[in-house]
Amino acid sequence: MELIDIGLNLTHDSFDPDRDAVVDRALQAGVVQFVLTGSTVSSSEDALRLAATRPQRFAATAGVHPHYARDFDDDTTPALRRLLESPHCVAVGECGLDFFRNFSTHEQQENAYREQLRLAARLEMPVFLHQRDAHSHFIGILREHLEGIPRAVAHCFTGAADELFAYLELGLYIGITGWICDERRGHHLKEIVAEIPLDRIMIETDAPYLLPRDLTPKPRSRRNEPMHLAHVLATVAEAMRVEPEELAMATTANARRFFSLTTPG
Repeated sequence: MELIDIGLNLTHDSFDPDRDAVVDRALQAGVVQFVLTGSTVSSSEDALRLAATRPQRFAATAGVHPHYARDFDDDTTPALRRLLESPHCVAVGECGLDFFRNFSTHEQQENAYREQLRLAARLEMPVFLHQRDAHSHFIGILREHLEGIPRAVAHCFTGAADELFAYLELGLYIGITGWICDERRGHHLKEIVAEIPLDRIMIETDAPYLLPRDLTPKPRSRRNEPMHLAHVLATVAEAMRVEPEELAMATTANARRFFSLTTPG
Protein backbone atom coordinates (compact mmCIF):
# COMPACT_ATOMS: atom_id res chain seq x y z
CA MET A 1 0.00 0.00 0.00
CA GLU A 2 1.12 3.53 -0.79
CA LEU A 3 0.07 6.26 1.65
CA ILE A 4 0.35 10.05 1.65
CA ASP A 5 0.50 12.04 4.88
CA ILE A 6 -1.24 15.29 3.96
CA GLY A 7 -0.35 17.12 7.16
CA LEU A 8 2.71 16.85 9.36
CA ASN A 9 4.99 19.34 11.06
CA LEU A 10 8.31 17.84 9.99
CA THR A 11 10.19 21.08 10.67
CA HIS A 12 9.26 20.87 14.38
CA ASP A 13 12.35 20.96 16.57
CA SER A 14 11.49 17.59 18.14
CA PHE A 15 12.57 16.06 14.83
CA ASP A 16 15.92 17.86 14.71
CA PRO A 17 17.97 14.96 16.17
CA ASP A 18 16.65 12.26 13.80
CA ARG A 19 14.59 13.79 10.98
CA ASP A 20 16.08 11.58 8.25
CA ALA A 21 15.46 8.46 10.34
CA VAL A 22 11.86 9.55 10.93
CA VAL A 23 11.33 9.83 7.18
CA ASP A 24 13.03 6.48 6.56
CA ARG A 25 10.77 4.75 9.09
CA ALA A 26 7.74 6.27 7.41
CA LEU A 27 8.89 5.17 3.97
CA GLN A 28 9.36 1.64 5.29
CA ALA A 29 5.80 1.80 6.65
CA GLY A 30 4.39 2.68 3.22
CA VAL A 31 4.23 6.48 3.39
CA VAL A 32 5.51 7.55 -0.01
CA GLN A 33 4.83 11.31 0.05
CA PHE A 34 4.53 13.98 2.72
CA VAL A 35 2.90 17.42 2.80
CA LEU A 36 4.74 19.64 5.29
CA THR A 37 2.55 22.16 7.07
CA GLY A 38 3.40 25.85 7.34
CA SER A 39 1.91 27.74 10.27
CA THR A 40 3.80 31.07 10.16
CA VAL A 41 5.80 32.83 7.47
CA SER A 42 8.99 31.57 9.10
CA SER A 43 7.83 27.96 9.49
CA SER A 44 6.50 28.02 5.92
CA GLU A 45 9.96 29.09 4.74
CA ASP A 46 11.44 26.19 6.71
CA ALA A 47 8.92 23.75 5.23
CA LEU A 48 9.70 24.90 1.70
CA ARG A 49 13.45 24.60 2.26
CA LEU A 50 12.96 21.06 3.52
CA ALA A 51 10.60 20.21 0.66
CA ALA A 52 13.26 21.30 -1.83
CA THR A 53 15.67 18.67 -0.48
CA ARG A 54 13.43 15.76 -1.58
CA PRO A 55 11.02 17.16 -4.17
CA GLN A 56 9.67 13.76 -5.21
CA ARG A 57 8.71 12.96 -1.62
CA PHE A 58 8.01 16.34 0.00
CA ALA A 59 5.69 19.25 -0.74
CA ALA A 60 4.75 22.13 1.54
CA THR A 61 1.99 24.55 2.42
CA ALA A 62 2.45 28.22 3.29
CA GLY A 63 0.18 30.11 5.64
CA VAL A 64 -0.53 31.55 9.06
CA HIS A 65 -2.28 29.38 11.65
CA PRO A 66 -4.99 31.16 13.67
CA HIS A 67 -2.83 30.90 16.80
CA TYR A 68 -0.40 33.32 15.14
CA ALA A 69 -2.95 35.61 13.50
CA ARG A 70 -1.90 38.34 15.94
CA ASP A 71 1.34 38.62 13.92
CA PHE A 72 -0.45 39.01 10.57
CA ASP A 73 0.38 42.50 9.26
CA ASP A 74 0.76 44.43 6.01
CA ASP A 75 3.94 42.53 5.16
CA THR A 76 2.46 39.07 5.64
CA THR A 77 0.38 38.72 2.48
CA PRO A 78 3.24 39.72 0.12
CA ALA A 79 5.58 37.38 2.01
CA LEU A 80 3.13 34.49 1.71
CA ARG A 81 2.58 35.21 -1.96
CA ARG A 82 6.31 34.88 -2.64
CA LEU A 83 6.36 31.55 -0.83
CA LEU A 84 3.26 30.28 -2.61
CA GLU A 85 4.91 30.90 -5.96
CA SER A 86 7.52 28.24 -5.15
CA PRO A 87 7.18 25.03 -7.20
CA HIS A 88 7.35 23.11 -3.92
CA CYS A 89 4.32 24.89 -2.43
CA VAL A 90 0.99 23.15 -3.03
CA ALA A 91 -1.59 24.94 -0.85
CA VAL A 92 -2.38 28.01 1.24
CA GLY A 93 -2.49 27.27 4.94
CA GLU A 94 -2.72 26.19 7.58
CA CYS A 95 -5.34 28.90 8.00
CA GLY A 96 -8.73 29.23 9.64
CA LEU A 97 -10.21 29.87 13.07
CA ASP A 98 -9.47 28.46 16.52
CA PHE A 99 -11.79 29.75 19.23
CA PHE A 100 -10.70 27.01 21.66
CA ARG A 101 -7.35 28.46 22.69
CA ASN A 102 -7.77 32.05 21.48
CA PHE A 103 -4.06 32.83 21.31
CA SER A 104 -5.16 35.59 18.91
CA THR A 105 -8.37 37.60 19.16
CA HIS A 106 -11.36 36.58 17.07
CA GLU A 107 -10.96 39.74 15.01
CA GLN A 108 -7.29 39.00 14.32
CA GLN A 109 -8.10 35.42 13.36
CA GLU A 110 -10.92 36.38 11.03
CA ASN A 111 -8.78 39.02 9.32
CA ALA A 112 -5.91 36.59 8.71
CA TYR A 113 -8.34 33.90 7.53
CA ARG A 114 -10.04 36.22 5.04
CA GLU A 115 -6.73 37.52 3.71
CA GLN A 116 -5.45 34.01 3.07
CA LEU A 117 -8.67 32.92 1.38
CA ARG A 118 -8.45 35.97 -0.89
CA LEU A 119 -4.85 35.10 -1.68
CA ALA A 120 -5.77 31.50 -2.50
CA ALA A 121 -8.51 32.72 -4.86
CA ARG A 122 -6.13 35.13 -6.59
CA LEU A 123 -3.53 32.41 -7.07
CA GLU A 124 -6.14 29.70 -7.73
CA MET A 125 -4.56 27.45 -5.11
CA PRO A 126 -6.09 24.91 -2.73
CA VAL A 127 -6.51 25.79 0.94
CA PHE A 128 -5.52 23.73 3.99
CA LEU A 129 -8.03 24.70 6.68
CA HIS A 130 -8.09 24.64 10.48
CA GLN A 131 -11.25 24.96 12.56
CA ARG A 132 -11.83 24.40 16.25
CA ASP A 133 -14.85 25.59 18.23
CA ALA A 134 -15.61 28.16 15.53
CA HIS A 135 -17.76 26.34 13.00
CA SER A 136 -20.42 28.97 12.29
CA HIS A 137 -17.92 31.82 11.87
CA PHE A 138 -15.53 29.58 9.94
CA ILE A 139 -18.03 28.32 7.39
CA GLY A 140 -19.69 31.72 7.00
CA ILE A 141 -16.39 33.34 6.01
CA LEU A 142 -15.51 30.39 3.80
CA ARG A 143 -18.79 30.67 1.89
CA GLU A 144 -18.05 34.34 1.20
CA HIS A 145 -14.64 33.59 -0.32
CA LEU A 146 -14.93 30.11 -1.83
CA GLU A 147 -15.38 31.35 -5.39
CA GLY A 148 -12.07 31.06 -7.21
CA ILE A 149 -10.59 28.57 -4.73
CA PRO A 150 -10.22 25.27 -6.61
CA ARG A 151 -10.16 22.89 -3.64
CA ALA A 152 -10.30 23.02 0.17
CA VAL A 153 -9.66 20.46 2.89
CA ALA A 154 -10.84 20.54 6.49
CA HIS A 155 -7.57 19.44 8.09
CA CYS A 156 -7.75 17.28 11.23
CA PHE A 157 -11.54 17.11 11.22
CA THR A 158 -12.90 16.44 14.71
CA GLY A 159 -16.36 17.97 14.47
CA ALA A 160 -19.92 16.74 14.71
CA ALA A 161 -22.05 15.22 11.97
CA ASP A 162 -23.76 18.49 11.06
CA GLU A 163 -20.37 20.15 10.55
CA LEU A 164 -19.22 17.25 8.39
CA PHE A 165 -22.29 17.43 6.18
CA ALA A 166 -21.93 21.21 5.85
CA TYR A 167 -18.33 20.84 4.67
CA LEU A 168 -19.19 18.07 2.25
CA GLU A 169 -22.04 20.15 0.83
CA LEU A 170 -19.52 22.91 0.08
CA GLY A 171 -17.30 20.41 -1.72
CA LEU A 172 -14.59 20.20 0.91
CA TYR A 173 -12.26 17.27 1.35
CA ILE A 174 -11.93 15.89 4.88
CA GLY A 175 -8.63 15.11 6.62
CA ILE A 176 -8.68 12.48 9.37
CA THR A 177 -5.89 12.11 11.94
CA GLY A 178 -5.12 9.83 14.87
CA TRP A 179 -7.80 11.71 16.82
CA ILE A 180 -10.08 8.90 15.62
CA CYS A 181 -7.94 6.45 17.61
CA ASP A 182 -8.65 8.22 20.91
CA GLU A 183 -11.15 6.28 22.99
CA ARG A 184 -11.85 9.37 25.13
CA ARG A 185 -12.79 11.85 22.42
CA GLY A 186 -12.65 10.16 19.02
CA HIS A 187 -15.56 7.73 19.32
CA HIS A 188 -17.99 10.05 17.55
CA LEU A 189 -15.63 10.21 14.56
CA LYS A 190 -15.79 6.44 14.19
CA GLU A 191 -19.58 6.74 14.05
CA ILE A 192 -19.68 9.36 11.27
CA VAL A 193 -16.54 8.80 9.20
CA ALA A 194 -18.40 6.36 6.93
CA GLU A 195 -20.48 9.33 5.75
CA ILE A 196 -17.41 10.72 3.96
CA PRO A 197 -17.37 9.67 0.28
CA LEU A 198 -14.26 7.74 -0.70
CA ASP A 199 -13.33 10.43 -3.20
CA ARG A 200 -13.28 13.14 -0.49
CA ILE A 201 -11.28 11.63 2.36
CA MET A 202 -7.56 12.01 3.09
CA ILE A 203 -5.43 10.92 6.04
CA GLU A 204 -2.75 12.66 8.07
CA THR A 205 -0.74 12.34 11.27
CA ASP A 206 -0.24 15.99 12.32
CA ALA A 207 3.06 14.70 13.74
CA PRO A 208 4.63 15.31 16.20
CA TYR A 209 1.15 15.89 17.66
CA LEU A 210 -1.81 13.50 18.02
CA LEU A 211 0.01 10.23 18.66
CA PRO A 212 -2.67 7.51 18.33
CA ARG A 213 -3.59 6.49 21.87
CA ASP A 214 -4.34 2.88 21.00
CA LEU A 215 -0.96 1.93 19.55
CA THR A 216 0.33 -1.39 20.85
CA PRO A 217 2.88 -1.74 22.24
CA LYS A 218 2.83 1.78 23.64
CA PRO A 219 5.72 3.81 22.21
CA ARG A 220 8.23 5.08 24.75
CA SER A 221 8.00 8.57 23.28
CA ARG A 222 4.84 10.67 23.08
CA ARG A 223 6.11 12.15 19.83
CA ASN A 224 3.97 11.14 16.90
CA GLU A 225 5.68 10.12 13.65
CA PRO A 226 4.44 9.78 10.06
CA MET A 227 5.12 6.03 10.19
CA HIS A 228 1.93 5.77 12.28
CA LEU A 229 -0.18 6.83 9.28
CA ALA A 230 -0.79 3.15 8.52
CA HIS A 231 -2.41 2.78 11.94
CA VAL A 232 -4.69 5.75 11.24
CA LEU A 233 -5.60 4.18 7.91
CA ALA A 234 -6.48 0.84 9.52
CA THR A 235 -8.67 2.52 12.14
CA VAL A 236 -10.51 4.60 9.54
CA ALA A 237 -10.96 1.61 7.23
CA GLU A 238 -12.51 -0.45 10.02
CA ALA A 239 -14.90 2.38 10.91
CA MET A 240 -15.86 2.85 7.25
CA ARG A 241 -16.20 -0.92 6.72
CA VAL A 242 -13.87 -0.93 3.74
CA GLU A 243 -10.67 -2.84 3.10
CA PRO A 244 -7.49 -0.95 4.06
CA GLU A 245 -6.13 -1.43 0.54
CA GLU A 246 -9.21 0.22 -0.96
CA LEU A 247 -8.97 3.16 1.43
CA ALA A 248 -5.24 3.51 0.80
CA MET A 249 -5.79 3.71 -2.94
CA ALA A 250 -8.58 6.26 -2.50
CA THR A 251 -6.79 8.55 -0.04
CA THR A 252 -3.57 8.48 -2.06
CA ALA A 253 -5.39 9.29 -5.30
CA ASN A 254 -7.30 12.06 -3.53
CA ALA A 255 -4.12 13.60 -2.12
CA ARG A 256 -2.39 13.56 -5.49
CA ARG A 257 -5.39 15.15 -7.14
CA PHE A 258 -5.92 17.73 -4.40
CA PHE A 259 -2.29 18.87 -4.11
CA SER A 260 -1.33 18.18 -7.76
CA LEU A 261 1.40 15.77 -6.64
CA THR A 262 3.28 13.65 -9.14
CA THR A 263 3.95 9.98 -8.42
CA PRO A 264 7.55 9.46 -7.25
CA GLY A 265 9.76 7.96 -9.94
